[in-house]
Amino acid sequence: MSIVALPLAKAHMNIVGNDDDELISLYLGAAETWLGNYIGRPLSEFDPLPDDLKLAVLKQAAFYYEQREAVAFGVAMQIAPFGVISIANSYREKWFGDEGESDAA
Repeated sequence: MSIVALPLAKAHMNIVGNDDDELISLYLGAAETWLGNYIGRPLSEFDPLPDDLKLAVLKQAAFYYEQREAVAFGVAMQIAPFGVISIANSYREKWFGDEGESDAA
């Protein structure tokens, strides 16, 4: 079960009808997993989930929905929209190169 409800995701993406419900649910789960991996802790540890993280999940799921192909010509591809990265960075626990800094003090 997704942390972000399917009806909310469909409203965010302006989708009516149920044809893509399974696909959108898959993208919601993938977006939550990606975001949890990026920040270094599962989103299920946040109770309640902050609104900005919900927004990041919605944006990432919409990004997956819109960018279904592995290759796009004439478009700069990215792993996540800037808005998702900027939200996630404020929750990120560990950055590359952080190891050993606390040991040096």
